[in-house]
Amino acid sequence: MLKEINLFTSESVSEGHPDKVCDQIADAILDYCLSVDPTSRVACEVFATSNYVLIGGEITSKAKPDYDKIARDVIRRIGYTKKEYGFSADDVKIDVKVQLQSPDISQGVDIGGAGDQGIMFGYATNETEGYMPMAISIAHKLVRVATNLRKSGEFKYARPDMKSQVTIDYEDPKHPRVVTVLMSIQHDEDYNKEEFVKYIKEKIMKPVIKSFGFETDFEVLINPTGSFVIGGPAGDTGVTGRKIIVDTYGGASRHGGGAFSGKDPTKVDRSAAYMARYIAKNLVAAGVADRLEIQLGYAIGKADPVSLGITTFGTAHYDDEKILEIIHKVFDLRPNEIIKTLSLRKPPFKYEEIAAYGHFGRPDLNLPWEKLDKVEQIKKLLK
Repeated sequence: MLKEINLFTSESVSEGHPDKVCDQIADAILDYCLSVDPTSRVACEVFATSNYVLIGGEITSKAKPDYDKIARDVIRRIGYTKKEYGFSADDVKIDVKVQLQSPDISQGVDIGGAGDQGIMFGYATNETEGYMPMAISIAHKLVRVATNLRKSGEFKYARPDMKSQVTIDYEDPKHPRVVTVLMSIQHDEDYNKEEFVKYIKEKIMKPVIKSFGFETDFEVLINPTGSFVIGGPAGDTGVTGRKIIVDTYGGASRHGGGAFSGKDPTKVDRSAAYMARYIAKNLVAAGVADRLEIQLGYAIGKADPVSLGITTFGTAHYDDEKILEIIHKVFDLRPNEIIKTLSLRKPPFKYEEIAAYGHFGRPDLNLPWEKLDKVEQIKKLLK
């Protein structure tokens, strides 16, 4: 019998999940604004339900987005192209309720201050090559692989909305085991259930679990309710920023509560969270600790953080004072400097690309906050 105290579970969702549809539309709007005007101030929120999308928020930019076209292009790319889905690119009604950013906010941002108050967390662990927790890494790969197979046409009957969930047993911390893998995948009404389930188990679950070096003797759960025909925004209302644990560390680290998608980098909810990950990853890669979590706190309109804290979960190889000293010497935590360091106004990626399958790790993308370019400098300071 499994000892529940040793179990840890993380989930992920595909780009067709209703909340992720909203995140991707919001970030596609942000991408367009920044491409025209890198100083754009964007706080975009999206709501989606059956054949309806509402785009709202505050945007101040020289760019003039075609909100209707941007949203339909995202919906079409995801794969919502058929009327029977109850949500399709050609049929959806789109309303736009966007206004300018409040001058009360902009006056503080204009002088280099944070775009909001709040707390942000960054985390890294040497549990995986990408310095991400194992459970969320596997969960992301499951839905990413399933989506790619759906789009290639190889995965028959599959529709865009998908979820995954992975449970790992850490009774022996040096030899963890995957004990349960759950996938809920939307499908056509006239599907072959036996063929569908077998494909998920043999072509998605087993290969992905093997790719992480685990055995395939895990419990399999596939569409536990029995069927999953009605999905996407037609089955469950979507809202921007509702999958913040999926976006980050799968629950292995604390979360400050602020969402990322639809926000320009003056919003520290986004930029400081990326910076905290950058710091944590470089410190762990340099051997400072095996697991490390960083908390940053900001006040609206103020450049310097009001707090900086670290947690090493008993895995540190140096004392906290030394680690904090290194952080202050190597990393500039003022919002404008974070934006420059991580190239957040003219990024080498599209924000839309990271609005699904996680903002951290991401071996498929060249994300600036995933670079390990501070490791050697940190090692020198440790001597």
